[in-house]
Amino acid sequence: MDRLSNAVRPYAWGSTTAIPELLGATPTGEPQAEMWMGAHPGAPSRLDRGVGEQPLSEVIAAGPEAELGAAAVAKFGPRLPFLLKILAAGSPLSLQVHPDLAQAKQGYEDEERRGVPVDAPHRNYKDANHKPELICALTPFDGLCGFRAPEEAAGLLAGLGVDSLKPYVDLLRAHPEEAALREVLTALLGADPDGMTATVTEAAAAAERLGGAYAPYASIARHYPGDPGVIAAMLLNYVQLQPGEALFLGAGVPHAYLSGLGVEIMANSDNVLRCGLTPKHVDVPELLRIVRFEATEPGVLRPEASASGEELYDTPIDEFRLSRYTLAPGAEPRDLTLATPQILLCTAGTPRANQMDLAPGGSVFVPAGEKAELSGTGTVFRATVVA
Repeated sequence: MDRLSNAVRPYAWGSTTAIPELLGATPTGEPQAEMWMGAHPGAPSRLDRGVGEQPLSEVIAAGPEAELGAAAVAKFGPRLPFLLKILAAGSPLSLQVHPDLAQAKQGYEDEERRGVPVDAPHRNYKDANHKPELICALTPFDGLCGFRAPEEAAGLLAGLGVDSLKPYVDLLRAHPEEAALREVLTALLGADPDGMTATVTEAAAAAERLGGAYAPYASIARHYPGDPGVIAAMLLNYVQLQPGEALFLGAGVPHAYLSGLGVEIMANSDNVLRCGLTPKHVDVPELLRIVRFEATEPGVLRPEASASGEELYDTPIDEFRLSRYTLAPGAEPRDLTLATPQILLCTAGTPRANQMDLAPGGSVFVPAGEKAELSGTGTVFRATVVA
């Protein structure tokens, strides 16, 4: 078992206080958006086995079966198939979708064949993997997830009283669900920029005035004035998670995180197609190929408790498996030994992993088959795979 040293990513949308408060550190005044735990080449965790700090990615590459277990290597290859994060949103993230595995492979191979540099700002596919993800709230957490029913979205837009939104309202009410959602998103992203800026400005002023159900969109517009993503956001379900609740985001589901602190886990990929709320590249044709145009319920997940004390967030994904342990004073130690690799993350209290003290924000890597025991008091999330 190895204590991890983890990088914090300073993305502009990050909170300046949430991660420092969790870690018991002094805020620097700069945004601290994500703390990564894993072996992603962009910012691998580091560990020290007596020869100085090494990236976890290099440790795994030197002995994949010893670190990951034979079953995980056979199923996923010689790499850690998930990335665990603490995510702290101080302002909205971009409105985005992720491809499924077949779409990611096709898109990656196409861009490789066309010679698009992997670091080019207009590149969509950085790898050939899909990126399902799960976000579990540590604080009240607001987000957008999946399309509303077209009639509900039409009512929300109509309630703003903005004349230039009426064509979108009519489209939502005039067509079957998939066609209505596709036509409206396509029209929003292809609209005249000056006209759309004026529409968004008027809609934002109305949302500020009306408040209530419109308050989240007024807030989004303050961060992204004139962005068509402000109107696109009104097509989606607004979700408020309480601590311990989670959202699973599968392929093609449009979503955005708005505010709050959470534990996020995903397949080890960096493939994102953006719909709005961003100054970055928006590839409209490719986006429309990937988005699933169907109204869905957000499907808030709550953990399922077992007799062992494990509380599992059940998802249909094998690349990651996230669960939680809440250790009460005086409780018996919990045996967490598995034949698959694990990362254990403390989010509260003073638990111990194999007698190694953990503090909030502290984490350890447990190689496959290594003894892992939790004791003490506090909350620990366990990330592993299904192999």
